[in-house]
Amino acid sequence: MSAKEFMKWSSELFDEVVRASGVKRAVDKLTLPIWSWALRNSLFPLHFGIACCALEMAAASAARFDAERFGFVFRSSPRQCDVLLVNGWVTTKLRPDLRRLYEQMPEPKWVVAMGECAISGGPWYDSYNVVQGLDTFIPVDIYIPGCPPRPEAMLDGFMKLQDKIRAEMKGTFLED
Repeated sequence: MSAKEFMKWSSELFDEVVRASGVKRAVDKLTLPIWSWALRNSLFPLHFGIACCALEMAAASAARFDAERFGFVFRSSPRQCDVLLVNGWVTTKLRPDLRRLYEQMPEPKWVVAMGECAISGGPWYDSYNVVQGLDTFIPVDIYIPGCPPRPEAMLDGFMKLQDKIRAEMKGTFLED
């Protein structure tokens, strides 16, 4: 038996034993509040500012609004992020790259569309080259309206995302 086969066999055996004995439910019941609290209070958005909304996003993380006090720490690598924050108009040329960034993010992940351009195409909604909304190719969890939305609106949107995570109770120890 190779090491790979042994690992597969032992993983399947462990899953079977845990599910049959009821340990999974007990561990989930104990750890679920901890994981859920950790998930919603340490969100790492990928700052993907395409247009003028990026200035408001930067202002929200500056000293006056201090998004980090709510647990929002901006990162530059999709592999370190769990929130894709898109603001500005998305063009057809940019769409595959944005989709690739979304797919590179680890689970669980959420998407926030910030500003009218990301939500519906903005003033260029009828242009041949502008995608009419981020939700046409990526599932969006939170919409933050405005042109551009104020930093307070962005923080409110992220707090709504925290409420959504709390309601979903993501983060079970041994997910099905």
